[in-house]
Amino acid sequence: MKPTLGCCYYPEHWPESIWQDDADRMRDLGLSVVRIGEFAWSRLEPEPGKLEWAWLDRAFEVLGSAGLQIVLSTPTATPPRWMLERYADMLAVDVHGHPRKFGSRRHYCFSHTGYLQESVRIAELVAERYGESDYLYAWQTDNEYGCHDTVVSYSDSARLAFRYWLRDKYQSVAELNEVWGNVFWSMEYDDFEQIDLPNLTVTEPNPAHVLDFRRFCSDQVVVYNAAQCAAIRAHSSRPLIHNYMGRIIDFDHFRLGDDLEIASWDSYPLGFLEDRVGADEEWKQRFYRQGDPDFQAFHHDLYRAVGKGRWWIMEQQPGPVNWAPHNPAPLPGMVRLWTWEAIAHQAETVCYFRWRQAPFAQEQMHAGLLRPDSHESPVCAEVHKVADELDAIGEIEPGTARVAIVFDYESCWAWETQPQGEDFDYLSLALDLYGGLRRLGQSVDILSPDTDSFSGYELVLIPGLFTWSDALLNALQSAEGTVLVGPRSGSKTTGFSIPDVLPPAIPDLDCRVAFVESLRQGVSRELKQGGAVIKWLETVEGEFEIVEETVDGTPVLIRQNKIHYLSGWPDEQARKRILRSLCESVSLPILDLPEGVRVRETASHRFIFNHNAEAIDVDGETIAAADLRIQRIR
Repeated sequence: MKPTLGCCYYPEHWPESIWQDDADRMRDLGLSVVRIGEFAWSRLEPEPGKLEWAWLDRAFEVLGSAGLQIVLSTPTATPPRWMLERYADMLAVDVHGHPRKFGSRRHYCFSHTGYLQESVRIAELVAERYGESDYLYAWQTDNEYGCHDTVVSYSDSARLAFRYWLRDKYQSVAELNEVWGNVFWSMEYDDFEQIDLPNLTVTEPNPAHVLDFRRFCSDQVVVYNAAQCAAIRAHSSRPLIHNYMGRIIDFDHFRLGDDLEIASWDSYPLGFLEDRVGADEEWKQRFYRQGDPDFQAFHHDLYRAVGKGRWWIMEQQPGPVNWAPHNPAPLPGMVRLWTWEAIAHQAETVCYFRWRQAPFAQEQMHAGLLRPDSHESPVCAEVHKVADELDAIGEIEPGTARVAIVFDYESCWAWETQPQGEDFDYLSLALDLYGGLRRLGQSVDILSPDTDSFSGYELVLIPGLFTWSDALLNALQSAEGTVLVGPRSGSKTTGFSIPDVLPPAIPDLDCRVAFVESLRQGVSRELKQGGAVIKWLETVEGEFEIVEETVDGTPVLIRQNKIHYLSGWPDEQARKRILRSLCESVSLPILDLPEGVRVRETASHRFIFNHNAEAIDVDGETIAAADLRIQRIR
């Protein structure tokens, strides 16, 4: 399949007299996909039950007749003001007990049954009308679940639904008390109706209580999305998509993705570098107009896994955004590089956000492909160039990497619940190891924690896994390649207790974590072979081969047959050495890439990306700043 380009468009924002010109210009730029409708509920239904379809009918005809494939969204991320008159209690409530008021977006609580019914109703209505339109290519459900911290809600609706969820899971309150360990601090309950939400407690609430609440909140998103999917599928055979976000980990994307055909995500490299990557100031300064070299790629691979091979970029940053602490313009060439990077990671479609910059409301400072006066932004030349290059390059065959990392959303919630050290962040640990592999020239696949086989992978990393599933343990025990586990993996039961068999609780590994310590910022434990452990260190005991140890003799990397256990968080120097050694042990080719240069291979092509603001020599060839090379390998 040839990758395609598209954009996000809001016909309700613009005079109908310019729609045709917009559609023609999109096509002439090389775009073939357009997403519409995700914020249009107030124009579709200005009053309860009063549907106004005519304007959207005309927009469909204009866009579709110009040769554009339409992705139509359900408008449920922005319930209109009249909805609050009907359901005053539908608002999400934050951890401090404050309602998330009307006046922006995503103000609904996933647990509110009335709003769920309204969401299903509007989804079904739009599906009835447009579900088999010749111009319709796909559906998008809602918009950016979890954006603005809107998954976890402490509303009355959530409290009631959580009690039902607990009753269904545990059947008896005695079983819940046992699993949660409520004998501690006299927290035992006599009835499910006594159980409240885990906020506004005097000190830390029971972590088992918190984790079950996080599981419940995730399930509510999955149920909400599934209900919309069912309503649409009753009237349409087109594929369903959701647009996830960067570093949004409040719900299980793998589970939600089971109800969709395609995963997508919204990629804003410069905004993310400012407020989500967690890099130091020197790193931000170096890449402030390019974005972190690994953050986007990690999410590309993650959402390819969530989509079981099918994924898109639904929103690609084309210029300065409006929501980060600072909002620079991309370095010339970077939008082209970001687009090709997504395609190299097997994206089917890359859509730019947005077609025209809005001159009003919250996002008026967010750049588009066109300026507010309809003149082209400079980035249009880059988009046109990508379209021409896609026509010239031919088929790009998908491929499977030889290295993989297991990523688990529940582990994110667990270590947020009880971090033990304020610097212990599960996603950051996964990103560190992912980036370390990419610095060595490796292409990396991401696997879900329900994976039951590592077949085809020479090296698999399982960092920071909260608890083992039977499937993942089976994959570990039957792995033919090398597996690196840890730190902190297998350290809890599903009920958030330390397992009877001490962590990491791997049957084939004679290793037990005797105790752990978290290291404050600026403190490290030096390793004999160079580098150091930072943030986290475990003292382990057992019969094993010591591969790496601190200068005082504390084992940090141990080995027993094919399984390695990493009992600390390595700094960059140690991480590079450890990962290099593992790659060499399974005969993976190593590339000593300059900083800021990354490689991605498919079955047919090798892509080399220079994320630097200056030209870099790679294997005797100079790659200009913010540029790439595409090499056919088969």
